[in-house]
Amino acid sequence: MAGGQPEREDKVSLELTEEILQSMEVGMAFRDYNGRISSMDFHKTSSYLVTASDDESIRLYDVASATCLKTINSKKYGVDLVSFTSHPTTVIYSSKNGWDESLRLLSLHDNKYLRYFKGHHDRVVSLSLCSRKDCFISGSLDRTVLLWDQRAEKCQGLLRVQGRPAAAYDDQGLVFAIAFGGYIRMFDARKYEKGPFDIFSLGGDMSEANVVKFSNDGRLMLLTTSNGHIHVLDSFRGTLLSTYNVKPISSNSTLEASFSPEGMFVISETGPENL
Repeated sequence: MAGGQPEREDKVSLELTEEILQSMEVGMAFRDYNGRISSMDFHKTSSYLVTASDDESIRLYDVASATCLKTINSKKYGVDLVSFTSHPTTVIYSSKNGWDESLRLLSLHDNKYLRYFKGHHDRVVSLSLCSRKDCFISGSLDRTVLLWDQRAEKCQGLLRVQGRPAAAYDDQGLVFAIAFGGYIRMFDARKYEKGPFDIFSLGGDMSEANVVKFSNDGRLMLLTTSNGHIHVLDSFRGTLLSTYNVKPISSNSTLEASFSPEGMFVISETGPENL
């Protein structure tokens, strides 16, 4: 209290620069995993982080306090990909047991399954939720991409592809991208049945697509491929802006990469790259 008035917590705005990134150090290391971390996701409006691990566990963290809030085991189904819904303690995750390829809506609060999403017949390798709508998209090794509504168990749409797909919604949920076979295909979410409204080339990189993502402002896209390339494109014109080369990954791994919040940097397994 100061002068009878409650103290106000001021939020500090920090401009992310290359010097600041290089000066960052590890603040906390959690070593309670018994397998590699296969997926992780930060919640858009809270300080929560969720991870999935090959030890068949899902962990919820509060990054503000650097604490593990909860560990949930998925021994029956396994766990591979995990993403937050708009709610900070509800996630959708894919299984990794080889016999049930359903996606599951899970409440981390009470470890309760809220819904099952059945439709894929092989491992789900891509999962993207729209932060502003109750929709999400999934891509599978069964060469299908399915569109879902979180409130319905059956898929709302199906697209067939000719390879391993990587799929992602933009932040508004108006557009989604599907990458495979050296190209990124852009779809209007309201009339996807008509096919892609644009197709972007990756400059001759025909290797398998791993991960496709939009920047927060929707102006940029990135795609990682199995031969160790990270491509950054203008999401409106499809212009290939830059390509970063990292070490080729093993056949059973996925090259992860993501934009920094303001879209100026790409963060990957080999460190940040300046755009």
